[in-house]
Amino acid sequence: MKLIASAAAAVLLVAVLLVALPLAAQQAPTTEVTQLRAAVLRIDRQALRPVSRLDATPPDLGFAGAVLATEDNATTGRFMGQEFVTDTVAASPENAVKALDGILGAGTKFVTVLADDETTLALADRARETAPDALIFNALAQGDNLRNADCRANVIHVTPSRSMLTDALTQFLMWKKWGRWVLMSGSHPSDQALKAAYQASAKKFNAKIVAEKEFADTGGSRRSDTGHVLVQRQIPVDTQFGEDYDVLIAADENQVFAGYLPFQTWAARPVAGSAGLRARLWSPALESWGATQFQNRFEKLTRRPMRDEDYSTWLALRMLGEAATRTGSTDPTQLKQFILSPDFAVAGFKGEKMTIRDWDHQLRQPILLATDNIVVSVSPQEGYLHQVSQLDTLGTDRPETACKLDGG
Repeated sequence: MKLIASAAAAVLLVAVLLVALPLAAQQAPTTEVTQLRAAVLRIDRQALRPVSRLDATPPDLGFAGAVLATEDNATTGRFMGQEFVTDTVAASPENAVKALDGILGAGTKFVTVLADDETTLALADRARETAPDALIFNALAQGDNLRNADCRANVIHVTPSRSMLTDALTQFLMWKKWGRWVLMSGSHPSDQALKAAYQASAKKFNAKIVAEKEFADTGGSRRSDTGHVLVQRQIPVDTQFGEDYDVLIAADENQVFAGYLPFQTWAARPVAGSAGLRARLWSPALESWGATQFQNRFEKLTRRPMRDEDYSTWLALRMLGEAATRTGSTDPTQLKQFILSPDFAVAGFKGEKMTIRDWDHQLRQPILLATDNIVVSVSPQEGYLHQVSQLDTLGTDRPETACKLDGG
């Protein structure tokens, strides 16, 4: 009787797994195999060591997400007669265009790019010149200009824009009724762009910035044996603003000063933005919506937690896998058309399907609000409504966009 029960359970398990697969994937494996080749191009810039040794950049950053996504795509692909191959390339900013030329020259039509705003735009333009049918997945650059005046039709933005992140945090702070801010920003151009995004979000959701201050990066080492002593003396002095406020917002993409702010401010106030409570594409603390199993698989593969770059790369390649499954094809033209169509959606362990905005090719997605150890909330927040998608309350909406896609 036990053998019969075990056999029945096994049959039931197989039936459940088949139901979970797309209809096309339930067919018997085919002997004819078609290959879909993609690439991940990571542009590595020299930078100062991070404030904390725990934040040191792993050598497989982004690439590890590509390995996991390729494995996930292959799980369904073997039923469809589809083989997924992903090349990973690291290059310096000076060799970025040359590296892209090599990828496109080999016939690869889908390239996930991990680069800053300027380099991503240059690579998109290069791809448009040399391979008009290629598609670039932006997995790192968060510039709002890339989704507005500098948008490109051959780019899909998998990573959120700065304004999506700042809107997500602002919605939560306003839900908490923490509407009086001090905004402390770094001196680098990217810090100033993040500052502008927070200013726009404050205006959009009726927060009030009562004081602003810039923290100039004078260069040099940010770490020393006596660093905590100097910080404990300096930061309280630097955070006397003369105004009562609810929360200190740090706009410090380069992590020059933000990490030192929590528990060191003059007034007993929470810190958010680039330290403390942060708006995140991904968090290794997420456990809801099947994320625990996903995190475990990544950690088994890499022996480290998943970072934003890993997740965005994984998500970009999963978009390809999802399109290949749904269309039953590996033809680049057909896949590109489907990904950019209203019928496309991809799941990403964040509670709902993600779709692409047709006006700027930004992937709609929930934004996590997290500390280092816990997910505090997820935006959009309850009560922020939209006539099309609540996710469109984050970032540039259709009526405000300056993007004019040319179809190229």
